[in-house]
Amino acid sequence: MEAKELFKFKNWVVIGSTTKMDKYAYKILNALKINNFNVVGVSPTDKTGEAFKSLDLVPYKIDCVDLCINPTFGIEHIKKAHELGINKILIQPGAESLEILTYCKENSITAIQDCALVQLRFLK
Repeated sequence: MEAKELFKFKNWVVIGSTTKMDKYAYKILNALKINNFNVVGVSPTDKTGEAFKSLDLVPYKIDCVDLCINPTFGIEHIKKAHELGINKILIQPGAESLEILTYCKENSITAIQDCALVQLRFLK
């Protein structure tokens, strides 16, 4: 599967600092919204109340996860995604690790390393 194929799915979650305007997770979340995706942020450290603390709190079936968080923390989110039956992950540059990629491969999770902001430009 190529990154562009992930954008056929409409229910997304962005994991990262989705409430801080200077962070890529925030920019990705808003770019997905502008392009009419059903998307929310998951940010365990959010203190604003604008993001969910965990994937299992999101009130809809998630098709794809955009991982935009330090890989040290990202692996736990990938494991939670697997528990919830989410099997498509877009991994932003810098959010990847051998541990994450190996876990995805061993658990039949489609993990694509690419930039959502770049891919969204091709949707127009």
